[in-house]
Amino acid sequence: MDSYVLSCCSTSDLSPEEYKKRNIEYICFHYFLGDKEYVDDFGKTLSYKDFYQKMMDGVMTKTTQLNAEQYYEYFEKFLIEGKDILHVTLSSGLSGTYQSALIAKDMLKEKYKDRKILIVDSLAASSGYGLLMCELAKLKDEGMSIDELYKFANDNKLKVHHWFFSTDLKFYVRGGRISKSAGLIGNILHLCPVLNMSNEGRIVPRKKIIGKKRAIKDIIEEMVLNADKDYSDDCFICDSECIEDANRVKEAVEKQFPKLKNKVKIFNIGTTIGSHTGPGTVALFFFGKERIN
Repeated sequence: MDSYVLSCCSTSDLSPEEYKKRNIEYICFHYFLGDKEYVDDFGKTLSYKDFYQKMMDGVMTKTTQLNAEQYYEYFEKFLIEGKDILHVTLSSGLSGTYQSALIAKDMLKEKYKDRKILIVDSLAASSGYGLLMCELAKLKDEGMSIDELYKFANDNKLKVHHWFFSTDLKFYVRGGRISKSAGLIGNILHLCPVLNMSNEGRIVPRKKIIGKKRAIKDIIEEMVLNADKDYSDDCFICDSECIEDANRVKEAVEKQFPKLKNKVKIFNIGTTIGSHTGPGTVALFFFGKERIN
């Protein structure tokens, strides 16, 4: 088997235990809560509960993308060990991190001419990005070479579906994605917008659903439409401080798809992604037909 590292960013929203078990390396994003900078380190420095509570209390958040210098330092430690690198980034439709990784690669290639640094734009985010990483880790363990895995990642990344809804629109208003009046009316009507990830790796509002029960039903219907009827691959869910809603989605998925090899796993929406979604968001991730819009 080739000696290479499979790597990603903390914005793939798994857990430290999951990364360790699957032998996936990662580099952490940073974010600001008020005027204080934190590491997006899976709730170690600041718990998810405290993070989302501060958001609900009105503390402003700001995220920062990884720059080329940070990638340079991160990549070089593996190159010094004589290892090649396959790194998968957060979607270029959401961040400039992919370009930063490419710049770092170019900075390093003259110094480490005998080493490979392959960069993949996941066109994914959160635990959908994590779902792709878990599939790549499995194939690496089965003996797939770095070049084969690079090709597989690019050929299959658009088969990862992201469907999610939010129950609190104040953070969409705060982020400027909807107007104050639309947010006020939406909250009065218990509007739960349903969104997904486009084939360009951008978050796109798709539907306006009234009520959580209907929103849950809708994202399950999207899985039925886009996944194989006998779907048995991994399926992930993530949530931002609304575990009861996440469990309802989990129960619905496992009932609809009884041939799943593994139980649906639920992860936290991390602090980088959560800075934009706010609390009250539930997302469903699965493999299916290639995304075309």
